Amino acid sequence: MSVLRARHLLSIAAVLALTAGGTATAASAQDSSAALREVMFVGNNWDGTADVIRSSGDFARIGRINVIPDKNQRMAEINADPIRWIYFQAIRNSVGEGHDQFVDDMYSTPDGKSMVVSRPSFADVVSIDLATGRINWRFPVAGYRADHMGLSPDGTRIAVSASTANKVQVLDIGTGKELGEFATGDKPHENIFTKDGKYLWNMSIGEVNTSLDDPALDWTKGDRHITIVDATTFKQVRTIDMRSRLDAVGLKDFSNAVRPAVFGPDESKLYFQVSFFNGFLEYDVAADRITRVKTLPKNPATSEDRTTWVNDSRHHGISMNPAGTKLCIAGTMDDYATVVDRATLQEGPLVTASKPYWATVSGDGKDCIISESGADQVTAIDFATGQKVVSVPVGDHPQRVRLAHVPADWTGPSARALPTGLR
Repeated sequence: MSVLRARHLLSIAAVLALTAGGTATAASAQDSSAALREVMFVGNNWDGTADVIRSSGDFARIGRINVIPDKNQRMAEINADPIRWIYFQAIRNSVGEGHDQFVDDMYSTPDGKSMVVSRPSFADVVSIDLATGRINWRFPVAGYRADHMGLSPDGTRIAVSASTANKVQVLDIGTGKELGEFATGDKPHENIFTKDGKYLWNMSIGEVNTSLDDPALDWTKGDRHITIVDATTFKQVRTIDMRSRLDAVGLKDFSNAVRPAVFGPDESKLYFQVSFFNGFLEYDVAADRITRVKTLPKNPATSEDRTTWVNDSRHHGISMNPAGTKLCIAGTMDDYATVVDRATLQEGPLVTASKPYWATVSGDGKDCIISESGADQVTAIDFATGQKVVSVPVGDHPQRVRLAHVPADWTGPSARALPTGLR
């Protein structure tokens, strides 16, 4: 059973206890959980869809969700507002690589009835009913773009980066009500709750769409740091600027823009990627220092002109198996993924992939799942062998992949909820 599944079951039990006046039994919680099925959500950013696939095994597709059923209404609002229209076009022509960004991140609600999605081009978060395909609630974020989200361990709260407003907003996943917010560095990106739910880490990445990419011009990228807050009060606990930590180990030319990151099982170590670097770093949380650096192979076919790398990412995507013994790295601009031994930092086979943009872990913990945004597919790689297991076709430009839950008998929303081209 995956960690996320266990968290969802606990959350479901809590909901039952509340609705039954605190008298729900363990048996009733088990009955409710039996009605849910663990899956993976795959966000097809340019399509405006999310594929639902099996979380383990053959990873076959179960159904597809239209995450922009309100597209006409949203576009009418954007076209009526000159400032919003300018930002919409800027997103399309910069971070969107000439495409609209309709889905960035996704999670399921604890009861498995809805998908909650951040939509960059529409600058919002919406909850979509999985049975009907209709929107339950919509939350416009501050500013003009919504980015990565993070899910609390109990599954009841989501943190979304409002990237142009330099803040994170935390929402109730069931109602969309804002519970609080906090300031970040420039362009907040990744959000990670600690496993006890007490703290929330945000990584800001600064300006990634300019061509001022030479290390000598790094100062133009803005204020990039990790912000750690109390996950209940949203008060700042600590900030970490990796600039001084990188300088301390002789990495003065490295960017301090922390990209995807993952904690080890006891959360004493953080493994993270930074802009422009083909590899990752290990950070000791208590000692407050970088302890190891892993440089991964370069693909000879990859241009060394940093201005050609998408959104300053050379490698973007990192995950860890449940035992904490293996890391999986998406070598985005180098067109491969690889499994790395955590103890020795020795990489395994380089598995060819087309612009892999994310890495996560299968429901059974056996495989690393990468999204191949350049090939419109997701690929499973065996943590034990480092070899490719299977690839599954999905929609246009898959990026984020998340474990989730849907009703056990779910195969997709009712046909009338989908536009003709998506049925």
